[in-house]
Amino acid sequence: MTKTKLLILTTVFIDAIGIGIIVPIMPFFVGRFSQSPLLMTSLFSVFSLCAFFSSPVIGAMSDKVGRRAALIISIFSTSLGWAVFAAAPSVFFLFLGRIIDGCAAGNFPIAQAYLTDIARDDKERTTNLGLIGAVFGLAFIIGPFLGGLLGSVSHAFPFWFVAVLALVNGILAIFFLPETNKDRMPSHHRVSLNPFMPLKRAWGYKPLLPSYWAWFLFGLAISAFMSIFALYAKAAFGLQEFAIGILFAVMGAVIALNQSIALRHFWLKYFKEPTLELMLLIVFACGFILMSSDGFGIFVVGLIGVTLGQSVLRVVMNSQIAAQADPKAKGEALGIASSVASLSMVIGPFIAGYAFQYNRRLPFVIASVFLMMAFVILYNKRKMLRNQHLSADVPVISEI
Repeated sequence: MTKTKLLILTTVFIDAIGIGIIVPIMPFFVGRFSQSPLLMTSLFSVFSLCAFFSSPVIGAMSDKVGRRAALIISIFSTSLGWAVFAAAPSVFFLFLGRIIDGCAAGNFPIAQAYLTDIARDDKERTTNLGLIGAVFGLAFIIGPFLGGLLGSVSHAFPFWFVAVLALVNGILAIFFLPETNKDRMPSHHRVSLNPFMPLKRAWGYKPLLPSYWAWFLFGLAISAFMSIFALYAKAAFGLQEFAIGILFAVMGAVIALNQSIALRHFWLKYFKEPTLELMLLIVFACGFILMSSDGFGIFVVGLIGVTLGQSVLRVVMNSQIAAQADPKAKGEALGIASSVASLSMVIGPFIAGYAFQYNRRLPFVIASVFLMMAFVILYNKRKMLRNQHLSADVPVISEI
């Protein structure tokens, strides 16, 4: 593994371990202000709303001025945001902390752009993106245990720990992170500060549009699941912080093994990426249906299916977007994908919060419907491309 790749993955690991620490403890920390499920899910939504506006801008800037500066800004924003959140004396400051973090959210799409910069071919590009997911999974093994341990001291302590961790991450990036974008946009190319402009360009780029729609629906399902998971586990099975952390650790182990070993040696070896997209969307959707069951054993089986499905899909769907993007605008394309995901993560938690108040199992059923819609979109895209290919292969016979 090259030094650059190792440094990028270390940056992703430090950032992701913070997420692993705080997700299981979040409902218990926020609960001292309010027990409303909608308030808790709204904290996910407000971060995503800010990220929706900032991600495509930061992605486009990384294409023009370089990846390094954009990533460092994003890392320090994360540190400041979590510090404000940890010290919050009221609900207002909880939201302020998430807003600060979201206003420069770009860690993962820029890291993805870094690893596509240094990839030598298509297979290495997909493998590199898979390594991000594997590191994320490893962080989810370690993070929840740390969250449970630190949360036993104080519910605010894990958030302070994440803030300091991100600060150290930013300092390391300043001294050791190289620049990899050697094919930057020309100087006369203006970077729009309007976050809707990249989305407008994406809307006009028809080959990528179905992929963005499917990615949006995928994001709705994931965000609904993540925002409601701890609340559901507590309400349905009486689980507390440490037990929820164990479940997240199991998810992380599956993600890490799946993306570090199985992705290269099984999934990509025996299946093409378009086939994986369709097949695993079905697995993912069925996993959510199982998770809505009353039985804890069936719930865990469904959770494994959900984890398997989303861990591979997250890599493959981003890889397909990068593959179809303009070579000079891969950072922007991945930034748009991040913006699309952020938009879905604004909407998804609200849907989950309202649905949970009506019926605690309903968010999982709705998430399954979103995934089947994504399946239909991508299936129709493959069918259209196959028909176009067959039409191109049929010789034209002139009439005599």
